[in-house]
Amino acid sequence: MTKPRIRTVLLLVNLVLLALPLGGLWMLRLYESALVRQTETELVAQAAVIGAAYRVAWLEEAGAEAPSLLASLPVRPQPEGWAPRYATLDLARDPMLPPPPDAATPPDPASAVARAAGAALTPVLAEAQRVTLAAMRVTDEAGVVVASTGGEGGLSLLALEEVAAALSGEAAARVRARREVADVASSGSISRAAAFRVFVALPVRAGDHVIGAVLLSRTPSSIRQALYGKRWELAALALGLLAVAAALAGFTAFTVSRPIRAVADQARAVASGARVEPRRLRRSAVREADELAAAIASIAQTLERRADYIGEFATAVSHEFKTPLAALRGALELLQDHGATMSAAERAAFLDQAMADVTRLDRLTRRLLELARAEAPRAHAPERADVATVAVEAAATYGDLVSLSGAQGVTAAIAPDALRSILGMLFENVRQHAGPGARCTVAWSVADGVARVAVRDDGHGISAANAARIFDRFFTTARGAGGTGLGLAIARSLAEAVGGRLSLAPAERGTAFLLTLPAAG
Repeated sequence: MTKPRIRTVLLLVNLVLLALPLGGLWMLRLYESALVRQTETELVAQAAVIGAAYRVAWLEEAGAEAPSLLASLPVRPQPEGWAPRYATLDLARDPMLPPPPDAATPPDPASAVARAAGAALTPVLAEAQRVTLAAMRVTDEAGVVVASTGGEGGLSLLALEEVAAALSGEAAARVRARREVADVASSGSISRAAAFRVFVALPVRAGDHVIGAVLLSRTPSSIRQALYGKRWELAALALGLLAVAAALAGFTAFTVSRPIRAVADQARAVASGARVEPRRLRRSAVREADELAAAIASIAQTLERRADYIGEFATAVSHEFKTPLAALRGALELLQDHGATMSAAERAAFLDQAMADVTRLDRLTRRLLELARAEAPRAHAPERADVATVAVEAAATYGDLVSLSGAQGVTAAIAPDALRSILGMLFENVRQHAGPGARCTVAWSVADGVARVAVRDDGHGISAANAARIFDRFFTTARGAGGTGLGLAIARSLAEAVGGRLSLAPAERGTAFLLTLPAAG
């Protein structure tokens, strides 16, 4: 399973934190639409009751003339069976219309039947308004107000599209801006809290004819009122949001900060020189923290290996230097104490011994410098060496000791000087260890992107006990002949520095080394 990166975790956390207030705003807008639909539903229920009361009063007032009066009205077929009217307003979809136009003087007054039915209904509207706080109007079939809570009796509302739709047989609901937008309402106010009103108009039917319309309007409850009414619940929600934020912070600390802090503690221990035991840190949820922990563990192990290497190296160097230094010191002390009484031959012998020791120390020093350069990691530009050319140059100083064979054009990705040093150390190894009269052959080839150089001799070979140690620093069986035990170690380090390898190869007679190097393009 691929773990997310730190930036992904932080991005997700920030998106969640951003979504909290944005989601709250969206919920408030959604709740405001719910308040509008709730008001619309209440007005529809009230209008249905008022319309039913007006129809009963109109039919009673019309009496026997009802059939002829209805016959003079347009036919507006009504749906069969139940005809529920659901809330449809949505603040996100429906436009906010301007305030309703003022009532106008009608060309003809309302009929006597409509006026009588409206008069009987007016006290009912006035009493109901005290509870519902809605503005109520009832019009006749021509849109003339016959009952109202606002003193608009005898005026026409036909210019209002909601009334026109109701008189055509269709229910209508609209959201319109209030005229009194400057009024400031308290948290307990119902009718003065919002800057718009909900208008609902229902037709009043008698069979397939529309005998009037009921128009109701009211300001819905505002978000402020709703929030005030739910203040304790909102306080609990705020505490919940704080808990979510704290949980997100804890999640971030658990997945990012804590693992990085543990890695930092381990890095400080490494920097202070303490030996850090390799242990598995608690794995985190992000990739970078695991990569950093692995890198620190690798650094700690590398430093520990370097420290062990330096300790072993210092021990070996001190041992290698101790013998020639002790011999040199002894020779110089003897010359200092007894030089005057010695013969010329004795003084020459001691001086020759001192010079030999100095020469050995000089050789050791140079070899150590070569080893340090070979093992020191360093960046370098890609280099290439023609194996045939370098092999000829390296073998030039060894005369008949070396014979060469190999294809032309084999190029290895190594500096010519480095390849020359490797081959020279292998040739020197043959001269010092293969025995008198031994010869070596060098053959090279390239395949699969790898250049191979095989160096074989026909000498005494290497015993099984010594074969496992020939690449160890300071291991030599030719110390008396000037061997330092560093040549093969240097050669292997030079090969490994470019991604190659120097190894001991099986041989029926003598000794064989195989040098593999990356081939140059």
